[in-house]
Amino acid sequence: MKEWTTKYINEIESLKYNWNYTAAREQIQKSLLKYTDDYRLYEELADIYLYEWNFKKAENAMKYAQKLHPDSATGTYLMGYIYLSKWDFNLWVELLIKANELFPNNSEILRNLWWGYNMLGQTKKWITLLKRALNLSPEDKLIMEDLWVALIWNWDVDLWEFYLKKAWKENKINELKTLMNL
Repeated sequence: MKEWTTKYINEIESLKYNWNYTAAREQIQKSLLKYTDDYRLYEELADIYLYEWNFKKAENAMKYAQKLHPDSATGTYLMGYIYLSKWDFNLWVELLIKANELFPNNSEILRNLWWGYNMLGQTKKWITLLKRALNLSPEDKLIMEDLWVALIWNWDVDLWEFYLKKAWKENKINELKTLMNL
């Protein structure tokens, strides 16, 4: 990734993380004046529209991004969410699988893929995907919470309790580290 792109994308991601979508959109528009052919900027724009539940604008931005770079893992992932908004769970899962092939071992893609399989009623794949995602990102609380849900739905209370205690212990350790730095 080019240096200027990394800078702009990081700024946009920071704004999105802080829920400042208006400023993020303004940053994208400013960037697009100089870099009209950068598909990542259109993907960022689509991502903002998805956060804002403006699926039509998200889809329009993604269609343009995909014309520029049809094999983008992020673009494929985001298109999956556009189809999720249309209640097309089969296509959502299909696109998440493709995104995982394009960007293998991405814990976020795997975490969302489990939700897709959940919506399709394919429960056997849930826990395996979440364990793999947790192995890739052992500190990710969203993955851990999703794993707890999957284990409860699967009535695997012993394993659920194991991960719950692990998360609780890690949370307490992090609290102690924070207190010691004060």
